[in-house]
Amino acid sequence: MNVHIRESTAEDQEGILDIYPDAFPEEDLIPLVKELLADTASTLSLVAELESQIVANVVFTEASVEGFDDKLSLLGPLCVSTKHHRRGIGTAIVKSGLARLLANDVSSVLVLGNPKYYGRFGFQAPSAILAPYDLPEIWHGSWQVLHLNEAASQVEGQLLVTPPWQHEHLWLP
Repeated sequence: MNVHIRESTAEDQEGILDIYPDAFPEEDLIPLVKELLADTASTLSLVAELESQIVANVVFTEASVEGFDDKLSLLGPLCVSTKHHRRGIGTAIVKSGLARLLANDVSSVLVLGNPKYYGRFGFQAPSAILAPYDLPEIWHGSWQVLHLNEAASQVEGQLLVTPPWQHEHLWLP
């Protein structure tokens, strides 16, 4: 399997949007993904291609905590076409994104997601960086952080996010 991972372009939008309804049939992530893809100044969007077809997408969005100069990023959404699950594509695209963020001096990456899945990358439940909105109890442990450098672990406070992420419904089940 020869998967090619690269930054997405405007021409990729249709292919990216095609994989989300299949992977998330009970969630309408299309409006969020469109907003994130339009915000090219604040996002890093990667696609994974297999035989010239987009089979995965991940978006990392710039974020911050007031009073700290550290560059932070919010991981999400991550989507892999259901036909291509369990082939390591999700792992590869996330690792590629994390490497790019590290090269750009991002100190921490946060995610709201399955602790078993994201734990494989080193994500842990944060104690000092709070989600932009109060999270429901059923998501205890799902708000996680990965510090890309040791100095980052000193950051504490509420995460400030870009406008696409400033919709409270995105932070609720």
